Amino acid sequence: MANEDLLLRQMPHSLEGEQAVLGSMLIDAECIKEVMDKLRPSDFYLRQNREIFETIYSMFTYAKPVDGITVAEEMQKRGTYEENVTRNYLVQLMEITPTSANVMEYVEIVRDKALLRAVAQAAGEIQALVQENGEASETLEAAEQKIYAIRRGQSARDMVPISAVLPDVLDNLSELSEQGGNHLPGLSTGLSAVDLKISGLNKSDLVLLAARPGMGKTSMALNMALHVAKSARKTVAVFSLEMSKEQLVTRLLSTEALVENTRLKSGNLRETDWAKIADATTVLNQVDIRIDDNPMLSVADMNAKCRRLDNLGLVVIDYLQLMTSAGGKGYAGENRQQVVSDISRMLKIMAKELDVPVICLSQLFRANEKREDKRPMLSDLRESGAIEQDADIVLFLFRDDYYNEDSEKRNIAECIVAKNRHGETGKVELRWLPEYTSFGTLERRFDDDEE
Repeated sequence: MANEDLLLRQMPHSLEGEQAVLGSMLIDAECIKEVMDKLRPSDFYLRQNREIFETIYSMFTYAKPVDGITVAEEMQKRGTYEENVTRNYLVQLMEITPTSANVMEYVEIVRDKALLRAVAQAAGEIQALVQENGEASETLEAAEQKIYAIRRGQSARDMVPISAVLPDVLDNLSELSEQGGNHLPGLSTGLSAVDLKISGLNKSDLVLLAARPGMGKTSMALNMALHVAKSARKTVAVFSLEMSKEQLVTRLLSTEALVENTRLKSGNLRETDWAKIADATTVLNQVDIRIDDNPMLSVADMNAKCRRLDNLGLVVIDYLQLMTSAGGKGYAGENRQQVVSDISRMLKIMAKELDVPVICLSQLFRANEKREDKRPMLSDLRESGAIEQDADIVLFLFRDDYYNEDSEKRNIAECIVAKNRHGETGKVELRWLPEYTSFGTLERRFDDDEE
C-alpha cells in the first residue's frame, strides 16, 4: 500500500509517450526536424530519456547522422553511456515503437505531461510565496509571471547551452540569405527611412521616442502602431496616460481617412469627408489595436494586461514621466530619479519577457531651448542616466519650424537616432503633415552627418 501511495505521488509523466518519441527519431531520422522545435530536454521526466534526447538534439544541430549506433557512440563521448544498459535500451526503444508516422501524437502526450508538471511546480512555488506573507500585489505579480512563463514555454529559466540556440540562429540566417539580404529583421515602422536606420522594430527592444511637447511624438507612435497592426496583422497595445481613448482614435481616424484633425474634432465635415471616414472606419475595424487610457497604470499592470493578449506585436506607452512605480508611488520627493530608473528598467524587462518591441514616449528638459542649436541630445532626457542605459534605441523628434517661423524646412521633421544598439546613429528627414497628425518619408531621406 505504501508503494502504491508513492507511485501516486509521482509527478505526471508518460513513460510510453517518451519512449515512443525517442524510438520514432531513432528509426526515422526524417521526423527529427519535426520534433526538435516542439520539445526540450526538460520535457522528458525520466533521466535516461532526457539524456538520449539531449544527445539527439546536439547531433541534429551539427547535422550528424542519427540512428541507434551513432547515438550510442555519441553518448559514450558525452559520458552518459552505461555499459550493458544504454545500448540495450536504445534497441528496446526502436523495437517497441510501432511507427514514426504518429510521432506528433507522441510529442503531444509528452508536452501535455510536461505542462502538468510545470503547473504543479508553479503551484508549489506560489504557495511558498503566500506563506512568506509578503505584499499581496507583489505576490500576485510573481504568481502571474510564473503562470505566464509556463504559457510561453519558459517555466524553466535554466541557463541555455549554445547548442540549443544555434539552430534558431542558423535558420534565421538562412532565411535572411534566401531573401537576398534585404529582409527587414524587425517590424516595419511604416517609414522606410527610419526602418533602414534602425532595422525596424525588433523583438524585446525598448525604443525611447523623446521630444519637446508639440513635436508630434504621440502622432509618430500612433503611426507606427497603426502600420504594425495593418501590415503585420499583429495586436498592438497602446497605454495612454495623457490622452483619452477617444482622442487617440480621432487621431487614428484622421491619419487613415486623410481628413483634417481639426474638422474631426469640430464636426465641420464636408460631404466627401464622410466617404473617407467610412472607408477608414472599415480599415480600423479590421485591425487589432487595444487602448487603455487609465492614467494610474504601473509597469506591472501593463505587463499583466499584455500577457493576456494573443498575437501581441507591439506595445506603445505615452508617456514615461506620467507613469507610477509598481507600488503606486509617483515622483514626489527625492525618490523621483530612483522611481524613473526603476520604471525604465522594468520596461526593458517587460520588453524581454513579452518578446515584443516596446515604444515608450518621453518628455525632454528645456535645456535644448537655451542652446543655439536646439536639436535634442541624450543629456536632455529627464533622468537620462537610467533611461539612456536601458533603452536599445533612442529617437528624438525635432522640427526647425517649431522654433523658427522663417525656417526653410517648413513641415519637415528630423528623426534623430541618438542611440542604436543594432547599428549606426544619425538623422532621417521626414515629412510632417500636421493637419492629419501624420509623418511620411521624404525623397531625400538620410543626413550623412553623424550625431
